[in-house]
Amino acid sequence: MPRRATTTTPISAAKKPISAKKPRVSKGLTYAQAGVDIDAGDEVVERIKPIVRRTYSPRVMGLHGAFAGMFRLDNNAKLFKRNYKNPVLVACTDGVGTKVKLAAQFKIYDSVGIDCVAMNVNDLIVQGAEPLFFLDYLGLSKLDPVNTTAMIKGVAKGCEIAGCALLGGECAEMPDIYAPGDFDVAGFCVGVVELARTQKQPRVLSGDIVIGLPSSGVHSNGYTLVRRIVKDAKLSYTKKYAALGGKRLIDVLLEPTRIYVKEVIGLLDVLGAKPAISGMAHITGGGLPGNVCRALRDDVDALIDSTNWTPPAIFPFLQQHGGVETAEMFRVFNMGIGYTIIVRPNAAKTVMTALQKLGEKPVVIGVIAKGKGDARVF
Repeated sequence: MPRRATTTTPISAAKKPISAKKPRVSKGLTYAQAGVDIDAGDEVVERIKPIVRRTYSPRVMGLHGAFAGMFRLDNNAKLFKRNYKNPVLVACTDGVGTKVKLAAQFKIYDSVGIDCVAMNVNDLIVQGAEPLFFLDYLGLSKLDPVNTTAMIKGVAKGCEIAGCALLGGECAEMPDIYAPGDFDVAGFCVGVVELARTQKQPRVLSGDIVIGLPSSGVHSNGYTLVRRIVKDAKLSYTKKYAALGGKRLIDVLLEPTRIYVKEVIGLLDVLGAKPAISGMAHITGGGLPGNVCRALRDDVDALIDSTNWTPPAIFPFLQQHGGVETAEMFRVFNMGIGYTIIVRPNAAKTVMTALQKLGEKPVVIGVIAKGKGDARVF
């Protein structure tokens, strides 16, 4: 059901008023008995007010719970820190995939909200765009106010990390669609980039350097394979494994996807008009081979040296227990690199230093050579 402002239905004065604030007691079949609880939805709206407001900037307009959110785009220098002469809007949408099945199974709801934001904003910044606002969609079998609030709290936390406003969303209680306890979450993000920044981006050339930014783990891709490995190997999600640093498997698997907004946008601001960066890629489904190639033209290849970094322990753990070939691991998972930046060789040191000052731990993972538009891992 929508997150809406409380309303009263207009009726004749001769009839007893029906109020959304004071639901009447019904002797007949009710919507709640059919599986949808309007009162629970209204409770969620009230619970999330302070959570959502923490993500607001001066650009957000309108009332909480309105039918649509409003966001200002103008040149009021007194109001906004960042303004654009020729703004280009950038938009994307994504979800969390079957990672939500583990969250539902173990009733850990807040982390996948961060995942949802990350999967969107990390795509957005590849275009050099600053995330402006975010909207989420929750589909559930049953709208439990506490659990649903936890999900939205995670989304809001992700928005705070990314520096964007949680402008609105939808909670849909659909017991005929979702099995008891199941849910899904998806998001929609809109950002903005200066036109000049999109036009001046240089093409990737032979000799350019590929820099990788570490992931926090599996992120939000490959969980269908993860769950199959756990099932076939008869692993326990709740067991603490020495190979995972003594952590429970479920806690490692539900580690939220890293959000790279502040580091990448910060880097772009530091570099300014310098033609240092020639391409970027968010490493999602398809891994390094399937995503770095999206930044390339068809006359160059990216040669990735897998010995230049050590993947987090979860990856060799899954590979060993699943009997998965190394090539398949790199084709499915990020293998410890969540984001890549391709730079001119004479700018590599500057970019590495800037990223380190921004709190990152960048690593050179490859080089660009003449080729056919492929990203190859060795």
